[in-house]
Amino acid sequence: MMLFLTISTVLLTCLTLGLAVIVFALARQIGVLHERTAPIGQQPVLAGLQVDQALPRITARLLDDSPFPLGGMHTTGRSSMLMFISADCPVCKKTLPVVQALAVAHDIDLILIGEGDVPALRAMTARTHLGHTPLVTSQELLLLLQIGRLPTLVALDNRGVITARDVASTRAQVEAILGTLPVPVSSSFETKELLHDAV
Repeated sequence: MMLFLTISTVLLTCLTLGLAVIVFALARQIGVLHERTAPIGQQPVLAGLQVDQALPRITARLLDDSPFPLGGMHTTGRSSMLMFISADCPVCKKTLPVVQALAVAHDIDLILIGEGDVPALRAMTARTHLGHTPLVTSQELLLLLQIGRLPTLVALDNRGVITARDVASTRAQVEAILGTLPVPVSSSFETKELLHDAV
């Protein structure tokens, strides 16, 4: 009888300790998720290149390690937008389709800048429909811009000058950033034609 009580006590103690460890781990994970999914508003930019500064010409790397030029004067005369994301950012995954659709609507080039391990980014691309949107990595770019929170969008005009940079998680926030870019000549011409036809 005493042996049975001793064994029961030891098992209950082990189970209690195990339960305590599990509760602690869950509480920590909930805290991390809460921080990542908290409402995102206007965030102060504390470091890195700012609005009206030019992003120098640098060479980023696609996930297959091939070179991808960024910054400087755009040879095609198009504006572009950088979206900083990571594989473990749920807000990034929710915002990405909105950004992709608006980039097409505004006729600008969208480039995804991945943070974190390349294998994790490759796994993310396998699960996410990126279409023709390139995903690159660049430690040099991360150092130049000093991105603090994700997803951060950086709008670049055709000269490589930053017109806006901010955290964005809603359609309105993305449109506000895109609104700082000059309207492409083709889009302006099409708008005038539509107005002319309407008259």
